[in-house]
Amino acid sequence: MRGAVVKFRIGLLTAMLAVPVAWAQRPTPQENRTAATQPATRRGGRANQGPAIVYPVDPDSRPQDGVPKGKLEGPTLFHSKIFEGTVRKYWVYVPAQYTPDKPACVLVFQDGQRATNPNFVLRVPQVMENLIAKKQMPVTIGIFITPGSRGEEYKEVGGGNPNNRSVEYDSLGDKYARFLIDEMLPEVAKTYNLTNDPDGSCIGGTSSGGISAFNVAWERPDVFHKVITCIGSFTNIRGGHVFPERVRTSEKKPIRVFLEDTLRDNPNADLRRDWHKQNVLMVAALKEKQYDMTYVYADGTHSDSHGGSIMPDMLGWIWRDYPGVVPRPLKLPNEAKVN
Repeated sequence: MRGAVVKFRIGLLTAMLAVPVAWAQRPTPQENRTAATQPATRRGGRANQGPAIVYPVDPDSRPQDGVPKGKLEGPTLFHSKIFEGTVRKYWVYVPAQYTPDKPACVLVFQDGQRATNPNFVLRVPQVMENLIAKKQMPVTIGIFITPGSRGEEYKEVGGGNPNNRSVEYDSLGDKYARFLIDEMLPEVAKTYNLTNDPDGSCIGGTSSGGISAFNVAWERPDVFHKVITCIGSFTNIRGGHVFPERVRTSEKKPIRVFLEDTLRDNPNADLRRDWHKQNVLMVAALKEKQYDMTYVYADGTHSDSHGGSIMPDMLGWIWRDYPGVVPRPLKLPNEAKVN
């Protein structure tokens, strides 16, 4: 049986990759200006990704005149009991439209130190501010959490990541979901009125934070119905390469997914550790099971950059039919595959 599964996955991937990628997002002349020309380092069978790309910034990722300003509170230190011996930071974005008499929707985003930085490419609180003002997403509390740092002091090591990131984000099972649901959400709910409706709860992340976001919703669809995963690490870091087959062979869950990836996302001679090929298999599995999902591939490398450039459209799509929301006209190019 195991041999048959492997043959199916390899055969499916071969057939998919033989088809011209006509639905991949093509870079515009502006995007062809490279942000860096340094190739990715070869390690663990990983091939050269080629040059990075600069993508245009959506106006809704920048401050806008006349838009009510929310507030970003934090960072606040938090010591977890579930991940014993770790400390992390978190931020809470509170939109100007929030009132404590009405439960707010929830967006939990991993790698909060990147997602909240106005000088980085994701700029999620700023996108929330603009979309909430346009009613293209509901009034939503944003919770931005870093991975844990082992020890009594919070530290970011090489690459700016705390040293418990892979353990928390890349591991399968429900431990990280329990941390969020049993520790972090109740902590924030001490101050803010958060919804208990899974349709009003979204979780997102990039890279290892992307597979982590999907895994949380997979384990606890009673809490999270909406997922955004960018350049998701559905690879064999800690067994995540099994997810495409797990999606195919498991009962369909009430999850809506926006999956973003780049065409040169960490190529690798080992299929289980090739980021883009594993994302292709995830898309195929989600489509086979008829999930409420969409996806976009763009030319580029393993970077937050493209996901950041379409963050307004991702959030707009994920919230498109929530009560009171005005559907956002998507700005993605015709070549992008949007279901």
